[in-house]
Order: sequence, then C-alpha cells, then structure tokens
Amino acid sequence: MKIMHSLTQLVPHLSRIGCGFHRLIHSASACQVPAKVPPALWKLGRLNHVAIATPDLEKSTALYRDVFGAEVSDVEALPDHGVYTVFVKLDNTKLELLHPLGDNSPIQNFLQNNKNGGIHHICIEVNDIHAAMKDLKGQNIRCLSNEPKIGAHGKPVVFLHPKDCAGVLVELEET
Repeated sequence: MKIMHSLTQLVPHLSRIGCGFHRLIHSASACQVPAKVPPALWKLGRLNHVAIATPDLEKSTALYRDVFGAEVSDVEALPDHGVYTVFVKLDNTKLELLHPLGDNSPIQNFLQNNKNGGIHHICIEVNDIHAAMKDLKGQNIRCLSNEPKIGAHGKPVVFLHPKDCAGVLVELEET
C-alpha cells in the first residue's frame, strides 16, 4: 500500500520526462515501436567471388582446369582496372585469377609484396551500389574511388579500403 501511495505521488513528476511514465502506469501502449520500420536503403547480397593474384596466369589457370577439373573462362583484359582475369566456376561462387596488365597495375604492386601471389580481395554483391557507397561513407568506410567503375561482369563495382574493413580489400558489385 505504501508503495502504491509513493508511486501515485511520483507519477506527475515522471510524466515530464521521456515517453511519459504517467501513461506507462496507466497504459500498456506507451512508448511503442512504430508498426513499420523503414526498409534498408541497400542490401548486402551473396559472395560473388574471391580474387587471387597470380604471377603466372597460365600456370594458375591450368591448375584449376587440369588438376582440379574446374570450368574456367577465357583470359579477359580489363585495361581500366589494370588486370587480366580468368574466372574459375565453382558450385557456390567463383574464383577470379588476376594478373597484372601494364606497369601501373595494382596487382603488380601486390605481387611485389607477395611473390607467389595470394588472395587479393573478396567481392560481395549489393542491390544498390550508389546507396551502399553513400551509407558506408557516412560510417567512415572509405571507397577507393568516388564513382563505381564497370567491372569484369559488366556491372558497376567499387572497392572499399582494407584498413576500414578488418584488413580485407572488399569489392562491392551491383546485381
């Protein structure tokens, strides 16, 4: 009984703060979450591929095709990205073999530090690359270009700085 009396005296003072404690005492509907939560502006999708830099594209292609029995694409030159690519088809994703194209290739720099090659980046699909870039920039994730470029699949791509992504170079590709 004393507790009820104390609460009754306290209620008028509580109603001036936050969601109205006065209503909380008298109604279970106080401070409800809105019925509709706005949808996300962009959505992270599936893993598109894992990219592997290689100093010998022919040897790496032969490994996946002839030894592992995988289906591999033809070599494709991507001058805008400074790479030659070969895609290795897997059941659940792809591997992208990368080899330098030209002296200013980012893959050449990678291979100078990793003589045998190795995993270069991962690529994750997004449904809206511009919305993703805007949102990520707002969260202090650096994009390596101001605008997406057209990638190996003919779709817009952008790379995210590895220092902002737990040490991983992340490529986003619009689906």
